Amino acid sequence: MTAISVSGLNKWYGSYHALRDIDLTVEPGERIVVCGPSGSGKSTLIRCLNRLEDHQSGSIVVNGTPLTDDLKNLSAVRREVGMVFQHFNLFPHLTVLENCALPQILARGTRRAEAEARARRYLERVRIPEQSAKFPGQLSGGQQQRVAIARALCMEPKVMLFDEPTSALDPEMIKEVLETMIALADDGMTMIVVTHEMGFARRVADRVIFMDAGQIVEQAPPEDFFGNPHHARTREFLEQIVH
Repeated sequence: MTAISVSGLNKWYGSYHALRDIDLTVEPGERIVVCGPSGSGKSTLIRCLNRLEDHQSGSIVVNGTPLTDDLKNLSAVRREVGMVFQHFNLFPHLTVLENCALPQILARGTRRAEAEARARRYLERVRIPEQSAKFPGQLSGGQQQRVAIARALCMEPKVMLFDEPTSALDPEMIKEVLETMIALADDGMTMIVVTHEMGFARRVADRVIFMDAGQIVEQAPPEDFFGNPHHARTREFLEQIVH
């Protein structure tokens, strides 16, 4: 079964046409990197994939479930799609362990002991088990983002969405978060990552998608995307960001 299927997707903010006739298919285990200039629709696209943003026309199907206004369908999709944001979105008054356990308890009715055991397992996976009793404010930005990744993994999603997960981090912290994401990719996680980290795209992506003005302008495997971009707008973008 296809992991995500998007067909004829359009999204407006008032008179502003943010997404224009987007068609996209993502297969299980595929790693997609979405790049493009600011305002190109990258983040809007992935926020539509778990209905943090609604769309006005077209269709989105996630693991066979149409993403509609039906709350049952929406709940089913959100159980299968994890999301990691630019600004962590951790609860400052909860410990790291509680941040990872609470969503399981509230969304899935998981018993606390089981939720905490799973949280410890995924904190180990992102290599910060020793931080479980600390509060987010006691951690570095890179550590907070790894907690956010662990929190999403605790829901054991089939697809992970990353919305510019390193853009709020200091340069020395970016590497540790990217290494965590590379490990996830190596484990076969289906991933869609909005990022300007082109080294990550070269190493991890099965396909790189370039967006501009709300449209998918070009998509190709990394070796073709970086080595032989076909569209003039893609070439211009790469000349600005790849050194």
